[in-house]
Amino acid sequence: MTAPHTLTRGELPDSDKWDLSHLFTNVDKWQEDVAWITETYPRIAQWRGKLGESAASLGAALEFEKQLDLKIERVYHFASLQLAEDSANAEYLTRMGQLQNLMTKIGETFSFVTPEIQAISDERFAEFLNDPALAEWTNALRKIRRNKPHVLSEPEERLLALGSAALDGYDEVFGQLTDVDMKFGSIADSEGVERPLTQSSYSSFLVKRDGELRKRAFHKFYAEFEDHQFTLASALSYSVRADVFRARARKHPSALEASLFRDDVPVAVYDGLISSVRSNLTPLFRYYELRRRVLGLDELHPYDTYVPLVAEIETHVSFDDAIEKVVAALEPLGEEYTRTLADGLRGRWCDRYETKGKRSGAFSSGSYGAPPFILMNYKEDVFSDVYTLAHEAGHSMHTWFSQGAQRYQDYNYPIFLAEVASTFNEELLTHYLLEQTDDPKMRAYIINRQIDDIRGTLFRQTMFAEFEKIIHAIEERGDALTLEVFKSEYRSLLQAYFGDGVVLDAQLDLECLRIPHFYSAFYVYKYATGISAAVALSERVLAGEPGSVDAYLNFLRSGGSKFPLETLQAAGVDMTTSAPVESTLRLFDRRLSELEELL
Repeated sequence: MTAPHTLTRGELPDSDKWDLSHLFTNVDKWQEDVAWITETYPRIAQWRGKLGESAASLGAALEFEKQLDLKIERVYHFASLQLAEDSANAEYLTRMGQLQNLMTKIGETFSFVTPEIQAISDERFAEFLNDPALAEWTNALRKIRRNKPHVLSEPEERLLALGSAALDGYDEVFGQLTDVDMKFGSIADSEGVERPLTQSSYSSFLVKRDGELRKRAFHKFYAEFEDHQFTLASALSYSVRADVFRARARKHPSALEASLFRDDVPVAVYDGLISSVRSNLTPLFRYYELRRRVLGLDELHPYDTYVPLVAEIETHVSFDDAIEKVVAALEPLGEEYTRTLADGLRGRWCDRYETKGKRSGAFSSGSYGAPPFILMNYKEDVFSDVYTLAHEAGHSMHTWFSQGAQRYQDYNYPIFLAEVASTFNEELLTHYLLEQTDDPKMRAYIINRQIDDIRGTLFRQTMFAEFEKIIHAIEERGDALTLEVFKSEYRSLLQAYFGDGVVLDAQLDLECLRIPHFYSAFYVYKYATGISAAVALSERVLAGEPGSVDAYLNFLRSGGSKFPLETLQAAGVDMTTSAPVESTLRLFDRRLSELEELL
C-alpha cells in the first residue's frame, strides 16, 4: 500500500496554524523593523564613556537599549517561528541568517555597555540605585553588577561578541541534519499500511501494542543516526568545547558553574538532585519488572517502556478535545487563567500538526506584548500529546502573566522557573483525569501515565544531567571527546539507570547524539527540579490550602524579577533542600504500589 505522505503547510487549514500576524502582518513590515534596527543601533555610541557620569545618563542609555531590544525580540521571534514551520525554506533561512549577522554587529557595538557599568565604583553605584532616574532598573542593574567578576575588558567583550555566531554553529548543524537531511523512510504498521517514520512520528510507533512493530521502528530509526553518528558526535563535541571556552573566558571554575551562576543556583542543588535520584532507583527497577510481566515479555527493551500497560485502552483524542481536557483540569487556577488559555488555544496561538520540514517536538515561545505561541506536532493516537499541550500551555500562561505584571526588563523568567509552570499543569491534568473515572483500567492507564511522566522528567532528565556533567568534565581536564567516549559514558549511565532487568540494545548508545537539549547544556536538570517544585505547589493547590492559588499565580506574575530559588521560596518551596525531590520520589513509589494493585 502507498505510504501516507507528510502534509505540507499549504494542505492545512489556517485554523490549525498559529497566526503570526500578531507579530507582523506581512514580511514588508518585518523588513521595515529590521531596517529601523539597523539604522538605529549605532546611536548607542553617544553614551560611550558617559555611563558612569550620572544616573540620568545611564538611565537614558538603558531606555534606548530597551526600545531597541523590544524591536529585536519581535523580529527574531517572527523569524524563528517561521523557520520552525519549515526548516528547509530558503527564504526563512535567509532571514534568520540576516538577523544572526545583524545581532553579531549589535553585540559588538554594545560591547562597551556592561564593562562601563561594572567600572562604576561601588559607592557611586549604590547612589545610582537610589536615584529616581533608575527606579525601574534596580533589579536589572543588580543582576548586571553581580556579573562583575566575569565581565571582561571592552576589547575582550568585543571579541566574544564577534565570535558568538561562529561558536554556535554546532546547533545549526545539528538542526539541519536531524530536521532536514536525515530521512527515516516508512514502516509497515500492524495492518500492513506503510507509515512515514519521522522524528515526530517515532513516538507513535513506540506506544503501539505490537512489540515487533516497536522493535522495527526502533532499529530503523536508529539506523539513520548510525549513518550520521560521526557528524553528530563532532557537533556535540564542539558544543561542549564552546561551553568550556565561554566559561574559561569569563573566569568561571567550570562550564557547569558558569551555567548555574546565571540563576544563582549553588552546585549543591545540581549534585543533590543526582545524589537523591541515584539513591532511589530501586522503585524504578521495580517498575521495569512490572512492565516486563504485564506486557508478557521474556525480556524488556527500552523501546518497550513507552507503550501503555493497559492493553484495552488506546486513545484517540482530537486536538479540540485536548483543549477541553486541559482547560477543565486547570479550573482550580481560576477564571482569568482558564478563559485566557481557552481563547488563546482556540484563537490560533498554536501550530497544531506535523508538516513537511517542521521542527520536531514542541515548544512555547513569546515576545513582549505579543501572544505566546505554541508549536506542536500533535498526534491523536499519542495520549501523551495531551500532556504536552498542557505542558506548553503552562509555559505560555507563565509568559502571559509575567508580561501583564512586569516591565520588559524584568519579565523574562529563567528556564529553571519555566519548567515548574509547565509541569504544574501536567500534575493538575493527572488529578483531573483520575477524578473523571472510576474505571480501574482507566485509572491504571492514567497512573501509569503519571509514573512514566515522573520517570521521564525526574529519573531520565537526571541521567541526562549527569551525562552533561561528565562530558564537560572530560573536556575540562583536557581529554578527547570522541564518538566512542560519548557512547561509552552514555552506556555506563544507561546501565546504572535501567538496571539489570532491561536489555540495552547497542544502538541506544547513540541516543546521546540525538537529544536536542545536549546542544544547550545544563538545561535538562531544570526539568527534574521543575517537576519536584511543581508537585509540591500542585499538592497545595489541590488540597485547597488557603492562599495557595494566589501564591502560585503570583509566582507566574513574578517573571524574572527575582532569582529562581528566591521566587520559589516565596511560593512555598525550598529547592536548596532535598525535600521536594524526595517528596516526588515518594510519590513515584506510592503510585507504583497503586498501579501494581490495580493490575
